[in-house]
Amino acid sequence: MLQEMIFAGFGGQGVLSMGTLLAYAAMKEGNEVSWMPSYGPEMRGGTANCIVNISDQPISSPIVSEFDVAVVLNNPSLRKFEPKVKPGGTLFWESTNIKPPPSRTDIDIYALPAIEKATNELGNVKVMNMLILGALLKIKNTVKKESLMTALKNTLPERYHHLIPLNEKAIELGMSLV
Repeated sequence: MLQEMIFAGFGGQGVLSMGTLLAYAAMKEGNEVSWMPSYGPEMRGGTANCIVNISDQPISSPIVSEFDVAVVLNNPSLRKFEPKVKPGGTLFWESTNIKPPPSRTDIDIYALPAIEKATNELGNVKVMNMLILGALLKIKNTVKKESLMTALKNTLPERYHHLIPLNEKAIELGMSLV
């Protein structure tokens, strides 16, 4: 089982964090993992993405040109990575701000109003990435939710541990949206 994924959006949207958490959780479950970030020098506000590969076998290369799963949080990322999802693959997109929607018919597409839900239902737009990660977990069963929570506790700086319950609520909300 090899899953090749890309997480893409603007810097500051939690794109690299999503990839890091998923990779860490998969590693703790005994999988082979590669995580490769890509971002410009402006980082926050510029484009950012990371490729995450998870497998039960050794991974030959972290560089991937087509993906089983794409998670896109902004319009430039949708336009760039929608064509790179393999036929039969899955695309998760943040539907609050991206217009027009994806157009492919040969992939599974999940529209997630993550910014709207994180703001209106959880009171913090910064957890919208966790909401999308919850949807991904529900659909793809990449890792167990418990493993993701362990990853969050082990990678989040201790000064932010008071936000772990909010992040868990965001994951659960994301799971309920799909």
